[in-house]
Amino acid sequence: MQLALVHARYQFVETIRVPIAVLSAVFFPTAAMVFFVVPFAGDDPVASTYATASMVTFSVMMNCLFSYGVGVAEERAQPWDPFTRTLPVGPGPKFAGRILNSVAFMLMSLIPVVAVAAIATEATITAFQLVAAIGTLVVVALPFTLMGLAIGYALPSKAALATAQIIFFPLAFGGGLLTAPGHAPGFVEVIAPFLPTRGAVELMWRAVGDFTMNVMSMIMLGVWILLSGALAAWAYRRDEGRRFA
Repeated sequence: MQLALVHARYQFVETIRVPIAVLSAVFFPTAAMVFFVVPFAGDDPVASTYATASMVTFSVMMNCLFSYGVGVAEERAQPWDPFTRTLPVGPGPKFAGRILNSVAFMLMSLIPVVAVAAIATEATITAFQLVAAIGTLVVVALPFTLMGLAIGYALPSKAALATAQIIFFPLAFGGGLLTAPGHAPGFVEVIAPFLPTRGAVELMWRAVGDFTMNVMSMIMLGVWILLSGALAAWAYRRDEGRRFA
């Protein structure tokens, strides 16, 4: 655990030395809250609560895709990475440090979203719902963490950045994160249950309200987790075989 904290601190300091990286992680979810949620759903307690849950999911997805996808790819390009992977302690402490670092930046991106919801909307949440939402974040982050790892270990840094950018917005829009439940365009409602973002946001909607989850969305979320996990494992082993065999 001590080594994991050392790696987490190293990665955190390395990231905050590039302020735009921190700013972008905080800015986009907060801007979406200010420009889309506050004007259109701010006066409705139910709609603003669901919309805030959607923006939380939006923020978690963005953080995971870019933190793991781009971050891992950039690390692989540095001489420090192959050196640490040959140390007798193994890859565990460094990987745990990356998780801790990602969680830290995820919390940094969520605080402004929740603050805007509390100050500028009528969103409400009970203590039980808050605890349920925090627990749900673990499941929500899982498929996007695995996707990010698959991208990071399979692609060089420039390609990883482009790939994360390409898949980010279609997943957000196609999963219905930018609209209230049941208010997305018709074609989005058709494809949404088959995307991981829909299953993730429905879990968040259920945690903060009385939302009935779609069975297909939950099944496909599980399928995405399994597929992303298999792809991440394959990409890691491929990278190990190419660079350390």
